[in-house]
Amino acid sequence: MQVLYRRRAHFVAVCALAWFQVFAWAAADSPLAAGPGSYGQSVYVPVYSHILFGDRAATFDLAATLSIRNTDPVHSISVTAADYHDAGGRLVKKYIEKPAVLRPLASTEVFVPESDTSGGFGASFIVRWTSENPVVPPVIECLMIGVRSGQGISIVSPGRVISEHAK
Repeated sequence: MQVLYRRRAHFVAVCALAWFQVFAWAAADSPLAAGPGSYGQSVYVPVYSHILFGDRAATFDLAATLSIRNTDPVHSISVTAADYHDAGGRLVKKYIEKPAVLRPLASTEVFVPESDTSGGFGASFIVRWTSENPVVPPVIECLMIGVRSGQGISIVSPGRVISEHAK
């Protein structure tokens, strides 16, 4: 009987340790785990206006939707720039002329049509945002979609922080 209690106690301890590790891992991966938050960032977002396929490297044009999502449940952010650059790094178009305020949990998007191949294969957005308060950084990513002859392709490209803005 004592062996059964020891096994049960061992099982409970192992389960508790496993749950603790799961929650610790999830908390460490949380944007809030990084500290008090951010006052603003510059974010690089890769964009693929087309992809190559087949033996002859034919092109498959893609429409791109840049998505900017304020993930902070309390504070607003201001998106101050969404600049589209071509594969050579040259500015193609400024999509935001004046700051766009995103209320808590709000989002906005920028659309680049499939017919616009000016960015080339190595196109990118540089997105800049700011906040008066420290906030959970927004989710910024680009969704590219193309459909041709019944074939559909979709790619999601996450943004990468290239600089943190001071208050």
